Amino acid sequence: MSSADAPSFALLPGGAGSPVILHVPHSAREIPDTVRDGIVLDDGALEQELDHITDAHTAEIAEAAGRLAAVAPWRFVNRLSRLVVDPERFPDEREEMRAVGMGAVYTRTTHREVLRADDVGHEPLVERYFRPYARAVSRAVADRLAAVGRAVVIDVHSYPSAPLPYELHGTGPRPPVCLGTDRFHTPPELLAAARKAFAPVGETGLDSPFAGTYVPLEYYGSDARVSALMVEIRRDTYMTEPGGPAGPGLTALARALADLVDAVS
Repeated sequence: MSSADAPSFALLPGGAGSPVILHVPHSAREIPDTVRDGIVLDDGALEQELDHITDAHTAEIAEAAGRLAAVAPWRFVNRLSRLVVDPERFPDEREEMRAVGMGAVYTRTTHREVLRADDVGHEPLVERYFRPYARAVSRAVADRLAAVGRAVVIDVHSYPSAPLPYELHGTGPRPPVCLGTDRFHTPPELLAAARKAFAPVGETGLDSPFAGTYVPLEYYGSDARVSALMVEIRRDTYMTEPGGPAGPGLTALARALADLVDAVS
């Protein structure tokens, strides 16, 4: 935990001519003390929940991929846990995960237990963390559009090898790499490049168990210059579950991600 609000996010520069932004929203475990006060779990239960909900080591995968790529991508990294706010959720009724208490501000855990009280307003968290994050990602995309005329947002995520109770679509395939797509923002050539890049590390699946990808709302569904893909990596391919250390699989995944960056750069 943190006794003071740490920086909520970081934009780490890449090559001036790179259109690629590696977006890493769920890799951190940090929770400011002011936010911790509103979470009802005791410390032990909170650590267990962080083990399950955190996309552990995905920031390391993105960092390593950036070093390996011929042209370094830009990286936008969330520095705080998704238990503070989840910057990838819709902040309104469009978000289907609200059905299990996991909208922009979570009120339930991965096992559908109480995380926060439902009768407390969560707008202060949205204003303090969610909206500044969203504006900053929009600016990062705008900068890539101004610099090179296009932006490619690649979400870097991970998911557990066995479904957790919060999952709405956990009964489908769970391949080593799941590629999440959007009908408007994921062109066929981007998807094909991802399938080729990740083929050496294992089977790639499509939109199962998680679907969709992140595009700032300013561009969502309206600007085809912004393309996007979600890369969901099954955790047993590179780490000890649920929240243990990374293993040798991390290097191969970073190489594959770098190959994808090179292909779309």
